[in-house]
Amino acid sequence: MNLTLNMNEYLPLRDVVFQTLRQAILKGDLAPGERLMEVKLANRLGVSRTPIREAIRMLELEGLVVMVPRKGAEVARISEKSLRDVLEVRGALEELSASLACERMEKEEEELLRQAVVEFKDVVFGDNLIAIAQKDEQFHDVIYHATKNAKLILMVNNLREQMYRFRMEYIKDKNKRTALAEEHEAILTAILARDVEGAKEALRRHIENQELTVIQNLKENQT
Repeated sequence: MNLTLNMNEYLPLRDVVFQTLRQAILKGDLAPGERLMEVKLANRLGVSRTPIREAIRMLELEGLVVMVPRKGAEVARISEKSLRDVLEVRGALEELSASLACERMEKEEEELLRQAVVEFKDVVFGDNLIAIAQKDEQFHDVIYHATKNAKLILMVNNLREQMYRFRMEYIKDKNKRTALAEEHEAILTAILARDVEGAKEALRRHIENQELTVIQNLKENQT
């Protein structure tokens, strides 16, 4: 495993370490179940144990790290239960977002959504998983912000990190990416047509396909 700090003069060291470890977890460089040894990580990153310890606490708060009795910190495993719990909530928020966006989306936001679909297609068949995940997230963010509902956006943001991890797991499967791009198109078409039921159905199918794919991947990894 190769960990490299990307120093930022405007961020405290603990935040730089946090971002480095976070990206390593999301990209799979730090695997689910892998122990996070403070001394080992400090030596790899060339820092003291204090920012490592602080970063691990921050990762624990995000649900990316768990503390195991008598073992210490380890990368949180992606369980079928946690996936279903998160996607159950996300599915409800997505359908509500679709409904409100159909009512409230402005012309400027329509163009942003079209552009998000194009930009996603530009990267979806490449090898940069971070870029694919970011463009997928950007597409959904346009819909969330079009709702004009600050509480809904806050709730989505609270789920963002866990959703991002599942999103990364989903897009690893290259065979699903054509369907993913088509689902974005279907969502776009329905919202632009102000078809509330069509948009909700397209988003429901989008979430269900993600759940099925990730669960299948998890089962394959366990065998």
